[in-house]
Amino acid sequence: MRENQVPLPETPDPPSRPLTVADVLALPVLAAGQPQVVAGVGRLDRQVRWVHITELTDPASFLKGGELVLTTGMPLPDEPAGVRRYVDELADVGAAALVIELVRRYHRPPAALVDACRARGLPLVTLAADVNFLEVTQVVHALLLGNQADAMRRTQRIHEAFGALTLRGAGPEEVVRAAARMSGRTVVLENLVHRALVCEPSDCTVEEALTGWERRSRAVPSGDRAEVRGPEGWLVVPVEYQGERWGRAAMLPASARTGAEAFGPEDVTVLERTANALTVARLIHAMPWERTAHRGALRDLAEQRHHSPEDARARIAALGLPVEDCSFVAVQVDVRAVPVAVRASVRVDTRAGDGDAEAETRLSEELRSAGVAALVGVLAPGRLGVLLALRAGQSWRPAVERLSRGALALDPGAVVSVGSEVTGLSDAARSFREAGRVAAAAVPGEPPPGGRSFHELSDIGLRRLLYALREDVRVQEYAERLLGRLVEHDLRHGTDLLATLRHYLDAAGNKTVAARRGNLSRETVYQRLRTIERLLDRDLESGGQRTELHVALTVLDVLRSR
Repeated sequence: MRENQVPLPETPDPPSRPLTVADVLALPVLAAGQPQVVAGVGRLDRQVRWVHITELTDPASFLKGGELVLTTGMPLPDEPAGVRRYVDELADVGAAALVIELVRRYHRPPAALVDACRARGLPLVTLAADVNFLEVTQVVHALLLGNQADAMRRTQRIHEAFGALTLRGAGPEEVVRAAARMSGRTVVLENLVHRALVCEPSDCTVEEALTGWERRSRAVPSGDRAEVRGPEGWLVVPVEYQGERWGRAAMLPASARTGAEAFGPEDVTVLERTANALTVARLIHAMPWERTAHRGALRDLAEQRHHSPEDARARIAALGLPVEDCSFVAVQVDVRAVPVAVRASVRVDTRAGDGDAEAETRLSEELRSAGVAALVGVLAPGRLGVLLALRAGQSWRPAVERLSRGALALDPGAVVSVGSEVTGLSDAARSFREAGRVAAAAVPGEPPPGGRSFHELSDIGLRRLLYALREDVRVQEYAERLLGRLVEHDLRHGTDLLATLRHYLDAAGNKTVAARRGNLSRETVYQRLRTIERLLDRDLESGGQRTELHVALTVLDVLRSR
């Protein structure tokens, strides 16, 4: 579970499928009539909203659409033109299907009726045996009313679930996640420039949902309410407050079917409540959506939480970062609390209580002004992550140098560490790990070599490596085992044999140089070295043993530098 994530409410029952013509024909009460579809066989998925029994010549005037029309055929006109008019009126009003009983007037369907139904795409079903039409209406209407009651209960649960999310102050990621879970559809939150900030896939992968997102999204016009729009048939709704629009939520069709038929009333309810909850989240959480999205994307990259490299590429591209023909470099910036004087100069709303928001905003603006494509986000308190996207032939060093200067202007004690340059997003986690190791090896008070303002992998020598490993008890035990008795001797007797050993090792075993560095006579140095050999049971003439002691002495130094 992600940090500060609140468990989602219990998922409401999945919506029942609308009753279709095919469903009704399969009911025993109609199956007993030996139904046969003679026209419109490809339209049996039409929704049945009611059943209407008629023996009128103009039944369409009593219909509202979606009715299954039952007739014995007695009122059908004799002339083909009248039959066509009869069918046209049913088709125009949106009748679901026409069912004719071949028992009394007809024993086979009139050719004119079949032709007219085929021409208008109206399903025509014949019944070879007598059927009690009243019983059909009772059975079907009972099913429809039951479905309506179920739908009302599910709608109520949707409202309750989003009400609970709003009351506990859920953020945009949790709101979108709940919407996807309740609808069983992929839900995306985007900003006004068509950046996909939050994507919760349900029936597809992130790659399938977000590939080419900006181009596809710009083809979907915005409206003022939840409605199906665009060539792919997205259900979209604006997210706004008092006339100020911040973005929109989109629900993607669950299958190849597009348009209004791909979504039901409950999907509309879910998306409308999603927009309301996102509006409240925007008002109570001061942090911009874009910042939250960048943080989440960086953490997922650094911790390899994407399902696949393709998902990672699609998500990062949907946030506006180039991913084609680019290389990437991860940077870690460790900062302390930003001083109040600096905070006042940064244009950021600090009501969220995020101590890192100022640095995050300042560094983002620094890179943006330099024309460097990057994602910037907090990885942990006091630690920012930066992912640089570099064009072919573009060096990362000027960008990191500028980033470092900006970080040091915020906090003179900031530590900026760089991982290696990688050619694919799938390797970004390795670059982040390397940047973390470089940061762990940066000894306090020791500036980067070469006049640089940032640390990189090549800076990690023996001293920095041992500093990074200083918490390892095996390293501590090694230093204590080799030098502990010498340190204790100095403490008990007030001597400084450890310093003499340091001068001797730094001089690579040259006693004359060691004497000069320690401001001692050669005889004194000889005497002290013999004492050191006796205390440590070591041969200082052995190059290997001198190396072991040098490593142990370096461990002591880095432990004392904390």
